[in-house]
Order: sequence, then structure tokens, then C-alpha cells
Amino acid sequence: MRLFAAVLPPKDVVAELVGRVGELRAGVGDVGGVRWTGWEGWHFTLAFYGEVDDGVVPELSARLAKAARRSAPFPLALRGGGQFGAGRVLWAGAAGDLAALRLLADRAEAAARKAGLDTGEHRRYRPHLTLARSRTDTDLGAYADGLAGFAGREWTVGELALVRSSLPVSGVPGERPRYEAVGRWALGGAG
Repeated sequence: MRLFAAVLPPKDVVAELVGRVGELRAGVGDVGGVRWTGWEGWHFTLAFYGEVDDGVVPELSARLAKAARRSAPFPLALRGGGQFGAGRVLWAGAAGDLAALRLLADRAEAAARKAGLDTGEHRRYRPHLTLARSRTDTDLGAYADGLAGFAGREWTVGELALVRSSLPVSGVPGERPRYEAVGRWALGGAG
């Protein structure tokens, strides 16, 4: 199964960003070739694992549980936005205890290595929530500028999630990946 570790923002926090994105899309209009991600699956990816053999999932889960226990809850908020890769990805940013978020990402990556997964080359974690993608270079500057002043309310991150990603297979235009949390662990061992 295709898996990643993530922080999942609460629905009311996501709703604030949904409102801002809706305003931008109404004001700026849709740009051709841009595929918007479904708000129901918005998340901060901590570590992407790719295809993971079912037999490895229990070990990975145990190691993620340990990573969660070692990490204290921390404040986070959706804040600002920008674009990656010459306008191939539009994203919302984060504010709050970003050091704690980066540490949790490092621990989620280490959990995978210790469970025997190849995590590839280590890159410095850059927290972001993907809003839209394009397969070609696209000018997403008006959207990025419109997100610059966005400041969502702060919440306390209290859990680490292991999420299964099911890619579209129907070929229906506009179909999006589906995400399902297959494991959740309280930070700091609470709960």
C-alpha cells in the first residue's frame, strides 16, 4: 500500500483555508492545466514512504508510535502560501512551532529507515499543504500573492497519522487521490 506520515489539520482550520481559496478562485479565476487538491485530504506530509509491503506496516507503525510518544504536542497554524517549481505546485504554509514540526518529520523519516524502508536522499523538511498542481510551468503568482496575508487560527497538533493514499484508477477527469488514516498516535503518549 502507498503510505505517508502526516499531520492532519482539524476540519474547522481547513474550513478557513477553503474559504480563502474559494475567494481566490472566484477573483482570479481558474488557470488552465491546474488540478486543485480536495480539501478533505489536506495534510502536512511529514515523510513519504511510497509503496510499503503489508508485512512491514506493523514494524513501521510501532516505530511511528514511539516517535509520537517522544514528541510533545505543539501549536501550529496555516499561514501564507507560495509556489514551487515554476508554478507547478501551489501551497499554503505553516506558522507556530515549526522546529517541533520538523523534528516530528525527522522522527517519521527515521521510523521508516529503522523499519527497513528506503527513504531515499534526506532533504530539509519544508512544511506546506498542497492546494493545486500543474504538470507544466504555470503562473500561479496571483494565487500565491492572495495567500500571502492568510492567517488561520492556531491549533495544537496532538497526533501523528499514518495515511494510505489510493491513486485514481478510473480515468475520470478530475478524480483525486483518496486518503485514509490507517494509524493515529497521540503525541507525548497522551490518550
